[in-house]
Amino acid sequence: MTRATTVRAVLAAAVLLVSVLITLTMSPRLGLDLQGGTRMVLQAKDSETAEADRESTDRTLEVLRKRIDSLGVTEPTLTRSGEDRIIVELPDVQDPRKAADVIGKTAQLTFHAVQGPGTPGGEGLTLPDEQDRSLALGPAALSGSGVKEASAAFDAQQGAGWSVSLDFHKDAGREWTRLTGEAACHPVQDERRRVAIVLDEQVISSPQVSPTVACDTGLPSGSTRITGSFSADEARELALLIQGGALPVPVEIVEQRTVGPTLGAAAIDASARAALIGAAATALFITVVYRLFGALAAVALGAYGVISYAALVALGVTLTLPGLAGFVLAIGMAVDANVLVFERAREEYALRRGTSLRTSLTAGFRHAWSAVADSNVTTLIAAGLLFFLGSGPVKGFGVTLGIGVLASMFSALVIARALTETAARSRFVSDYRGVNGIASPGRVRTWIARRDPQLMRSPRRWLLISTVLIAVAVAGILVRGVNPGVEFTGGRLVEYATSRPVDVERARTALAGAGFGDAEVTTAGAGDISVRTGNLDNDGEHALRAALAVEGGETTKVRDELIGPSLGDELRRNALIALAIAVFVQLAYLAIRFRWTFAVASVGALVHDVIILVGAFAWLGRTVDGIFLAALLTVIGYSVNDSVVVFDRVRELWAKARKEPLSDVANRAVLQTVPRTVNTGMGALFILVALAVLGGDSLADFALALLIGIVVGTYSSVMTAVPAALLLERSSKAPPPARAPRRKPGAAGRRDLLDNGARV
Repeated sequence: MTRATTVRAVLAAAVLLVSVLITLTMSPRLGLDLQGGTRMVLQAKDSETAEADRESTDRTLEVLRKRIDSLGVTEPTLTRSGEDRIIVELPDVQDPRKAADVIGKTAQLTFHAVQGPGTPGGEGLTLPDEQDRSLALGPAALSGSGVKEASAAFDAQQGAGWSVSLDFHKDAGREWTRLTGEAACHPVQDERRRVAIVLDEQVISSPQVSPTVACDTGLPSGSTRITGSFSADEARELALLIQGGALPVPVEIVEQRTVGPTLGAAAIDASARAALIGAAATALFITVVYRLFGALAAVALGAYGVISYAALVALGVTLTLPGLAGFVLAIGMAVDANVLVFERAREEYALRRGTSLRTSLTAGFRHAWSAVADSNVTTLIAAGLLFFLGSGPVKGFGVTLGIGVLASMFSALVIARALTETAARSRFVSDYRGVNGIASPGRVRTWIARRDPQLMRSPRRWLLISTVLIAVAVAGILVRGVNPGVEFTGGRLVEYATSRPVDVERARTALAGAGFGDAEVTTAGAGDISVRTGNLDNDGEHALRAALAVEGGETTKVRDELIGPSLGDELRRNALIALAIAVFVQLAYLAIRFRWTFAVASVGALVHDVIILVGAFAWLGRTVDGIFLAALLTVIGYSVNDSVVVFDRVRELWAKARKEPLSDVANRAVLQTVPRTVNTGMGALFILVALAVLGGDSLADFALALLIGIVVGTYSSVMTAVPAALLLERSSKAPPPARAPRRKPGAAGRRDLLDNGARV
């Protein structure tokens, strides 16, 4: 075993050991659909400066969403109820009282000049400072809205303990400089040399401007620090309150209760069985195709599952059923890197007859590296931007996607490589072609080599087909219209008390039979049934109540409220902005790494896939909701990944044959990547079919969206992106890519040649 293989084996064992320990010792954080959580109803109140109407309540909801994200609670549900109420549902909250305290605070932060000792009953604002001494304060010079960023920090060197650092926006920073400059004009012992920082009419810090600051000079406008004998929790809480912003109107918690999971145990069990069957089918498929090396790759995929699950648990990511389904799907898609390596190794073995199996495998890893790196970097770019620019479920998806990409690369390039390189050193594995899976070209490659189809001879034909598909999809959107779910449109929340206890699964079945299959049913409080659905008139509500009465006897309505969308305008706007920036950055990256023509063609194929997927759901009348959004983001990542692999091969072959017509080069590149495309797609399709057929209604739309997206994405990466690039290249004056310099064989390469010669 070489030193590099030994290092990979030790690293893989260490990471796996830590992952197993995390999996066995830490519990996952489950979402509302799997475990339930805490539901709070907040009542917005009028203030001196704002009225608690629909607009101010919506602004308050978005501020609360930022606070909840800062608390570390992911995948919450926030909806406006009526004109001035907000329903907050928090999954797996360990301390609901603390969450309620933070959520309900007004967080009005202001900065004041100190005018001297305060006199009780005097004019102006008088508040006690940290030592309970009265201070007379001037009017607010700036507010918390001028703070750009707030963070808690521990200063061990200065002995100040925990503090909160503030960074100001430009205009607020100038005001801060002016405020501290005026304070610096007073003597050192004068109270007027202090600046008071007030949170909700309480002085939390009133520091004195340093004697080193000259009159009218002031402190720099960039940042300042709040000190005040904070504990770690107090400093973090203050930072998140300031960072989240002040509530536009005060809120009062009028109700707090626990809610049950939105999915029943039967639905969860069915989805788990489907996921296991799909993953097992994928492992069996790759084993059949690549024999021993496929079996070793399946072992690496199992390790990928353990590592990525442990990372999700360690980071406290909230796991929902679609998230877990996406996690299992990622196992099927993680096979892509292994397939790329094995197919390149097959090519090397067939091209250089007589070379050792180990040499071919090493060459496969080396040649596949650029495609693996570029495709995963583009996905990581999207994941990072969705995390930093998105919010709510979009941010959570970015975390899950990023972890999946990193874990899949580790499993393929470290674990699978260590296992396959060790196996390749065995004479038995090398000599018996039917065992290793690399020495034979494979049925798909053999069939393609025999037929040699000229797919790229007429690129306009494929673009015409793609145009027709887009036209059909757009027609569906215009004629049938998109059917947005309750997360986007809002709806109605009704709670019922029944004379007989009703199991939530039976309640779902009864409502589905009455035509309310899309309704979200949970338990609330001490056995009440809570139903959240879209547009529901009074006749529909009577039908809903009658369906529940069949199971629960006398049914009494205890709550009936109109609710707003949980995916509000700001969240949707942020998601679209994050997605647009992600696509633009991917475009720039691909233009730098490849050519601008390849980048534009890849993004065009991505847009093609999105339009067709939305159009297909419009024609089918399926609901477009948060689950569909997760599927759509997954399809986007898959589409770019697939296009990058194809264009990586085009670039490689074109550099070797610069005078050959590009259409011929592209045709050869497409045919060489078809085995990889087929095998990777089959790995994902096994899992998706299992989820669609066996996973129940809860995952049917999710699996259907991904099935359509992966089929369309596989088609577009070859039949849309490549023809588009060919047409764009006709107007491009850029020269063909330069040929990569030939690598001189190192010591390992010479050793392989000698070993092979000895056998001959």
